Parts: sequence; C-alpha cells; structure tokens
Amino acid sequence: MTEKPQILLTVTSAGIVSAETKGLAGSGCLDYITILEDLLDAHTIESAYTADYTRTNVNTQNLQEERNVERA
Repeated sequence: MTEKPQILLTVTSAGIVSAETKGLAGSGCLDYITILEDLLDAHTIESAYTADYTRTNVNTQNLQEERNVERA
C-alpha cells in the first residue's frame, strides 16, 4: 500500500470518540487501539475491521500463488 497511514477521529457532542484507520493493511491497525486509549484516557467499547484489514491476507495469498507458479 502506498497510501500514507491516517487515523480519522470523530468526537460527538455527547463526547463519544470514534476512530478509523486508513492506509494500514492487516493487523497493524490494531496497534493503534492501545495508543488511542492511552492518549484519550479511554477504553474501547466496540471495534470492527475495515476492508484494509483483509487486504494484506489477499496480497499474501496472491504472492504465494505467484511463487508456486514460478517454482513449477
């Protein structure tokens, strides 16, 4: 991925903070949960994966298939 990693934070008028990572493929985005909790003195209530989470797995699978083709 060539996209620069970003974290988009949203704070509602009720004080609820939500965050979404962009440009972080795979489980690398999970590292930011603890960092955000520490910075915001908060705890995660709900978490969900975006399409970027599975993007690494697809790319890894494609690379493995290419390697198998080259070796054959």
